[in-house]
Amino acid sequence: MSDALINGLAGAGGGIIAQLITYPLQTVNTRQQTERDLKKEKRKLGTIEQMCQVVKQEGWERLYGGLTPSLKKGIGDGSVGMLSSLIVAALSGCVNVLLTNPIWVVVTRMQTHTNILRKDHSNRLATPALEETVLSAIEPFSYSTGHAIQEVYDEAGFWGFWKGVFPTLIMVSNPAMQFMLYETMLKKLKKQRSLSKPDNNGVTALEIFLLGALAKLGATVVTYPLNVVKARLQAKQVATGDRRHQYKGTMDAILKMIRYEGFYGFYKGMSTKIVQSVLAAAVLFMIKEELVKGARLLLVKDGIHTVKSKLP
Repeated sequence: MSDALINGLAGAGGGIIAQLITYPLQTVNTRQQTERDLKKEKRKLGTIEQMCQVVKQEGWERLYGGLTPSLKKGIGDGSVGMLSSLIVAALSGCVNVLLTNPIWVVVTRMQTHTNILRKDHSNRLATPALEETVLSAIEPFSYSTGHAIQEVYDEAGFWGFWKGVFPTLIMVSNPAMQFMLYETMLKKLKKQRSLSKPDNNGVTALEIFLLGALAKLGATVVTYPLNVVKARLQAKQVATGDRRHQYKGTMDAILKMIRYEGFYGFYKGMSTKIVQSVLAAAVLFMIKEELVKGARLLLVKDGIHTVKSKLP
């Protein structure tokens, strides 16, 4: 088995595990990003409070809304070197965005469905009692992948599945930046380790975890505003007459957010995103490295066993 295949399989395994662990945070973060309440006096719920609210009002399964199409997208290895590798990664990332944007539109709809639905009805219902009565009848409705696809198509047709593609294309720089930082820090750490301990330049799982977290933190802080714009465009438009809540495109969304929400609007839910993405990246790198070590060890043992079996 080649090194590339081992790294690819390990990266995919680590990515899936990281996705399963951190997906509830991603769901809450998407809801925070698409929050369009302009009332300053309303107290914002913290991440844990919002997760508890989702569980209480909608059930545990809503924290994993859209997980199936998200996992079907697949996760690769993503290791990059320097300039030439970054260019290749950026180009392949652009192709990946164009092909998978429909999946993320559906995922965003599924993550924000009940949130937007509640807001839409609360804007139109006369009394809290009537609102709760209607919502209690709506909640059991199963909003599946098929419903999300149909909703997007009915709303904007075929091209609706490519909403938010422009900020997403720019965000291709996020993983490239992340892996560049990770590889740079990893090489420096190994170099320092080899100078101090010539017989051992390896790194521990904890060190890999921390390096992955730092790399993702840097990339997330830089590209987060684009993530918010993308989520706003991909989420269902609130059915009210307020044009401040309706976006025609990327520039329209950016200008309206600046005008009505200020620059703070571009960083809504950032603390949740940092925890989710940093934790996911750290877990991915740590599990990947451990799986690669384990696979190589098994191959070496298998090779030794094969050689011994052939000896007279």
